[in-house]
Amino acid sequence: MANLYPGVQTSRIPSGFRSIATVGTSTTAFIGIFERGIVDKAIRITSWGQFAAQFGGLWKHSDASYAVQHYFLNGGSVAYIVRTTWGSQDKKATVDLGAGAALGLTVTAKSEGIWGNDIHVGIADTGDTATYDLLIREYDGEVIVAEEVYTGLSIAEGNPRFADRIVNKLSTLVKVEGKDGKRPPNSLANGDKTLKTLSAKDLTDVGTALTGGHDGNVVNPDPGETISSTIQDTIKTAIKGLDTARTGIYALDDIVPDTFNLISIPVLGRLTKAKAKDIYTEAEAFCRKHYAFLLVDSNDATKANIYKDWFSEMGPAASEYAAGIFPRISFEDPENLGKVRKMGASGVMAGLIAKTDANRGFFKAPAGIETAFAGGDLEHSLTDLEHEPLNRSGVVCMRKFPVFGSINWGARTLAGADDKASEYKYISVARTALVIEASLKRGLQWAVFEGNDEVLWGQIRLSVNAFMQTLHLKGAFQGSAASEAYFVKCDAETTTQADIDQGILNIVVGFAPLKPAEFVFIKLQQIVQAAT
Repeated sequence: MANLYPGVQTSRIPSGFRSIATVGTSTTAFIGIFERGIVDKAIRITSWGQFAAQFGGLWKHSDASYAVQHYFLNGGSVAYIVRTTWGSQDKKATVDLGAGAALGLTVTAKSEGIWGNDIHVGIADTGDTATYDLLIREYDGEVIVAEEVYTGLSIAEGNPRFADRIVNKLSTLVKVEGKDGKRPPNSLANGDKTLKTLSAKDLTDVGTALTGGHDGNVVNPDPGETISSTIQDTIKTAIKGLDTARTGIYALDDIVPDTFNLISIPVLGRLTKAKAKDIYTEAEAFCRKHYAFLLVDSNDATKANIYKDWFSEMGPAASEYAAGIFPRISFEDPENLGKVRKMGASGVMAGLIAKTDANRGFFKAPAGIETAFAGGDLEHSLTDLEHEPLNRSGVVCMRKFPVFGSINWGARTLAGADDKASEYKYISVARTALVIEASLKRGLQWAVFEGNDEVLWGQIRLSVNAFMQTLHLKGAFQGSAASEAYFVKCDAETTTQADIDQGILNIVVGFAPLKPAEFVFIKLQQIVQAAT
């Protein structure tokens, strides 16, 4: 700074400190079939109402739809939904308004499924040959459940009010394709222009119904029915998806820079062990890559005394990146005449994790008397003797107790079997490590391509220590003093000259995890009065 005049001069010197924010901890990705919605694209939702509007709400063919409801009922707040299909037979409903050279408008449901067959469209005369009004309605029987009206649409492709521009931008029901200069024929009785005054009884006046919408084989297996081997193979292909095409679970790769923390694939509980294992194995590897945690559902044949036939034989998926939830939950299904429905509890568990994270922190085990849940009852009420071998094998068990009701009473990962002696035996410890890893990876991006020397190392130590101290003050680690709770090392010992020559910077971070008090022992001792 130049000395321009006598007096006190000021300037600002960069501190070299860059704060590291904690990533989100309980955003859950649900993968499965749904009644409607964009296919193979991860859609962010923040409420059950938003899910119902975009994906159709509860649908008896979709275990995943009920899992999403359970998630929001039990404390969930943010989710990503990936709708998959069950094969090439899935089609969108469509209709051509006009014929041959006179074709003026093609209307297609916005997504695949038989839901699109309940959409009806009508064209009303405006008195101007260059414009028309378009009415779109979705019916449930004779009840209108959605309606959209577009007035004064132009038949000229270059006009700002050309149907493709207006409808495709605003409609939640359909996409349209107009033909330049061609006007679709009137389909409302007597050229009725008062679209809003039409009622359900005027269904025939609304015009043409979209047809051809189909959900492939999804209409065959009802809840509780055994899914055929052929359809199981179709499910396996569609949920699993392809990395290169970013379909199935790999659709989540497109949400960057957002993150997800938990994965639930409820339909896998209805597959054979071998097919479920194949998909869970791929999902677990995907979780490792993205610092996320997999929730593994019980299958419909799992009983307390044969648990090893399912959870302990999930292969690589039985790791510290996953938790197995037992037993299933049961409830009266409003979408299936009130019949009892039984399904995995991963949606419930995801909600409980979200609630615990919000109330206590991600470092608290999502278990205990604070985890009473809604959405159903337990299919099987475990005794202490049944619970003991399951817990020691690393299975999360839900229990029913007097006063507290049905709660989560397990805190172990699938690597938490006593025989494995894993450092990441507990869900809270495993998730704490994931949060730290994900936060540091995102928060230290600025260091890439900086000079690999003591100046950079000092800046990193400053930032990471501040981040770890913040977690320590929140109660994430053991130890009253910082030196007992964590350490950060980034210097010439962690990064040698050989590392520098290869463009490598090594940072070592250690923490003392806050492990749950899984076993609380009460020892009672009598006071013996000395003889006098």
